[in-house]
Amino acid sequence: MDVVPAAQILGFFRDGFEHTAWRLETRREYAADQASEEYKEFLQGVTPPLDDDGPWFTNARAQTADGRRIERVRLVDEPPTDNQRYLLATTPSNIAAGEDIRYMHRSKAATLGLADAGDFWLFDSRVLARFNWADAERRMELTTAPEQVLRACQVRDAAWHFAIPYEEFISRVPSPM
Repeated sequence: MDVVPAAQILGFFRDGFEHTAWRLETRREYAADQASEEYKEFLQGVTPPLDDDGPWFTNARAQTADGRRIERVRLVDEPPTDNQRYLLATTPSNIAAGEDIRYMHRSKAATLGLADAGDFWLFDSRVLARFNWADAERRMELTTAPEQVLRACQVRDAAWHFAIPYEEFISRVPSPM
């Protein structure tokens, strides 16, 4: 198993895939979001600004302009957690950078057998990446083990098929603020 240290993750997203980077986000909370000042302000009712010059968004724009796809499916509880509401409020920045983000209620994912698939990235349908959330360094662990990659591809295909595009999903849920 290869490991990408936290300090090198953005570089991996610049050079680590040729065609597609696909993510399933299953966690109810992300410590990186919760540590930000923007998140704390969001909890006080401040709408997050559109972020178009941060490192992630600059890279995503470059990747998608080059023809690569960055896609995600995010699971959301009913009602959404504070962190899920924050992600809903900040999704326009990701979309503006060229990402395609879709949503699915956790209950729907559970009926499809996807809720326990875990949080992961899948690159070019051949490299599976999982964050080690227990590690304070937040490193990304990579594998090309065929059985693990195949299962991730199956999860991706089912999740993508049943997930709802952001604009449609946001019209069905209460305001993220």
